[in-house]
Amino acid sequence: MERVYIQDMSKHVNQQVRVKGWLFNKRGSGKIHFLIVRDGTGFMQAVASLADVGEETFELLKGVTQESSLEVEGLVRKDERAPGGYELLVSRAAVFQFAGEYPISLKEHGVDFLMQYRHLWLRTPRQHAVMRVRAEVIRACREFLDNNGFLLIDAPVLTPSACEGTTTLFETDYFGDKAYLTQSGQLYMEAAAMAFGKVYCFGPVFRAEKSKTRRHLMEFWMVEPEMAFVELDESLCIQEEMVSYVVSQVLKNRKPELKTLERDVSPLEKVLPPFPRITYSDALEILKKHGVELAWGDDFGGGDETILANEFDRPVFVTRYPTRSKAFYMKPDPANPEVVLCADLLAPEGYGEVIGGGQRIDDPKLIRRRLEEHKLPDEAYRWYVDLRDYGSVPHSGFGLGIERLVAWICGLDHVRETSPFPRMLYRIYP
Repeated sequence: MERVYIQDMSKHVNQQVRVKGWLFNKRGSGKIHFLIVRDGTGFMQAVASLADVGEETFELLKGVTQESSLEVEGLVRKDERAPGGYELLVSRAAVFQFAGEYPISLKEHGVDFLMQYRHLWLRTPRQHAVMRVRAEVIRACREFLDNNGFLLIDAPVLTPSACEGTTTLFETDYFGDKAYLTQSGQLYMEAAAMAFGKVYCFGPVFRAEKSKTRRHLMEFWMVEPEMAFVELDESLCIQEEMVSYVVSQVLKNRKPELKTLERDVSPLEKVLPPFPRITYSDALEILKKHGVELAWGDDFGGGDETILANEFDRPVFVTRYPTRSKAFYMKPDPANPEVVLCADLLAPEGYGEVIGGGQRIDDPKLIRRRLEEHKLPDEAYRWYVDLRDYGSVPHSGFGLGIERLVAWICGLDHVRETSPFPRMLYRIYP
């Protein structure tokens, strides 16, 4: 008999199949057991009646415990009331292992408790849904870039220097020298862009920020495109097309998962280009109207970003931040050197910044001056300055944080659920 995955049951209606998986839940009624079986691809109800399976198998299933591993065989039947829309009429069953008393019983648990058992929490329908949306987001990001002429280039995780200073980096010993866990692959992508034109890297990045907000993790994943001969406005167009594409793919391919998460998809359906664009100065005026007084040059907090995003029905770009508040490599606006050619993309519904990016300095003299002003060591950035000495061109790029994007699309309260094994300020277990 053919083994079939639960996600493929629609192709096997009225056929005999074998399912291998784990018992998620069980209830009984006299001479019938209702088993919810999961196999990693989905959840399905298996109905075992005494008449169909015999007394020995019926007693076996009566004693089977939550998360025991098992195999069931039977007839697939369409049933809209059943989980997934199909159920299995069991004719035979076997247990591989009877699980011990399961720590995560089917009742309400606090988040701290669930995080302690993250390795088991991942088995639940809600976490399945989040991880599948995450996988779809990553797939769609890479598909968009691959289909638009970008080349994947891997950036190193260990770096000799910091992208934006060393205050929020994890330092490690590298055979007697200092090295850091990367906070961004951007600088390396700038080098790759000068070799290949349009490139991107995708991988983990690390920020040693002592932050406990619902938007921060110590380790997260970023997609970082970089483009030669592309200035800020063109980069913004690429960003909005990419985000719109990713959201559309999730809406198309992950409807069941969004339903499991009880996500209201109407705000996501409005994520279509063009996105609104406001300047940093415009943003200060909007905040002022809402009773928030910030001095020019102050950074926005999470509450400020929420106020700004609530003014629009789709993501909004905030452009041209003060030069002194941004990284050394940001190119000053020729029309106003007090601001730089950069933009943050704020997601709706209070999810904050999901993309940060901008145009990079391409003037060799200016990049040297900026390095001096930021007191960054010349020897560590000599290779980076070389990019301006040998065929410099206007170029732009951006970084998209996977976890924040997934949190917004799924409508989650905290980014910790978007990572299979999140690293937070006071948690590195499991």
